[in-house]
Amino acid sequence: MSTADATTPVVEPLRPIRSGRSRNHAEQWSWLFMRGSGVLLLVLIFTHLFINLFSGDGVNQIDFAFVAGKWASPVWKIWDFVMLVLAMIHGGNGMRLLINDYARETWMRKTLKTLLTACVATIVVLGSLVIFTFDPCPLDASGDLLPGVPTFCEDVR
Repeated sequence: MSTADATTPVVEPLRPIRSGRSRNHAEQWSWLFMRGSGVLLLVLIFTHLFINLFSGDGVNQIDFAFVAGKWASPVWKIWDFVMLVLAMIHGGNGMRLLINDYARETWMRKTLKTLLTACVATIVVLGSLVIFTFDPCPLDASGDLLPGVPTFCEDVR
């Protein structure tokens, strides 16, 4: 044993942060959700990418009319909505775990979690509004604004 080892002070490890309240298996459900949503997101995202990028003309086909045609079907609206909600909750839960790991003061942890919750909720609400209120053929719009859209709008009405 060297003299450097004998004089090095032993430092107490940091104790885990306790929030003061006990939730039944909340972290276990969080862990399970992350695994399940991760697998489901892989299926949703890779199918989305395949349909948008590899089928038809690839990236050249993506324009306003392509999105309007996709979102004319309720299946694609639900698909994109589920992808949005799962991605935001999955990412928000991951950020929550990082906040728990690195924010040592209680006030900082609560502040960051409140901001995170507000951001996730705002993005989900705004994204949902875009998905479910999207109208490719507004009544007052000129039909010649985008190529291909006038015939689409005439067919819809």
